[in-house]
Amino acid sequence: MSPHAFDGDTLVSPVYLAGSMHTGDPALQPLLNCGFVLAGDEYGNVYVNSPDQRFRLGYMPEGPDYTLWKITAQRSPFAEPEWMTTFDTPTPTELVTAFTSALADRYQDDPTAALFGPSSPSQEGWLPLQKAGWRHGSTRPSTFFTAPDGLAGLSHSGRLVPRQEELRGERQRWLLWGGEDGYLERWYATFTSGVPTSLIAATTKRLADQDPVLRCERDVPPRNRSVAQMRPLPPPTPTPLDVQRVAAARAHSLGHRRAAVHTVAPSPSYHSPAHIHGQRGGLGHNSRGDRSGLR
Repeated sequence: MSPHAFDGDTLVSPVYLAGSMHTGDPALQPLLNCGFVLAGDEYGNVYVNSPDQRFRLGYMPEGPDYTLWKITAQRSPFAEPEWMTTFDTPTPTELVTAFTSALADRYQDDPTAALFGPSSPSQEGWLPLQKAGWRHGSTRPSTFFTAPDGLAGLSHSGRLVPRQEELRGERQRWLLWGGEDGYLERWYATFTSGVPTSLIAATTKRLADQDPVLRCERDVPPRNRSVAQMRPLPPPTPTPLDVQRVAAARAHSLGHRRAAVHTVAPSPSYHSPAHIHGQRGGLGHNSRGDRSGLR
């Protein structure tokens, strides 16, 4: 998807300071592309379900709490979730899109593999941050990674947590955060113990990516504006077809101007010689008649 597919006038980096987009469409699309079904409610919340009803996503701008995104997986449509992922309101949409894209790929390969996890060591989840040079720390049994500017981080607890406590949001095994501290400024994302590590790794890989993202300047959280790298979106580079169209338009316009210079419109008082001659002949005929009458 083109980075210019959505409105914006400013390029912002790093992504964890950009705030959320005004739309959730980019994060919904990967699941819709692999057959998930879209539904909504009268409040404006959106829900996406897998064809087998075992995976669900809720995008809830009018939800009951601060959680904007909630993604769950369960053994059967009415079973308790095996795992859950949440992203709160100011979370950059690109991080959610990274997660849903990885989930869609895994679901298409093997829906059961996407349901049960983790299938790889915890280290896979933070490896992208380690490769990107984020600061590493640990206090047994927890592991921490912090961005070079100190404005984003990951924490992972090596201690087992009861699933019910995780699902209720009382404790987290995995926690991502970013942005300056403050209401609707700093965002948080959580992953329960059962989330496949590959999905977490896809999210942290995007978190560490330094490519700028497109935003309207007013949508960047105010406290982040002074610490983020922001620059106006440059005008698009003309394509060869654009250049040809402009040249053709200029040539057409120039041709019209030249034609206007060489074409003299008749003046209202101007009459052709033949018309004048005809008038004179008529006058002579009339004068002759007049003279004959005078005689």
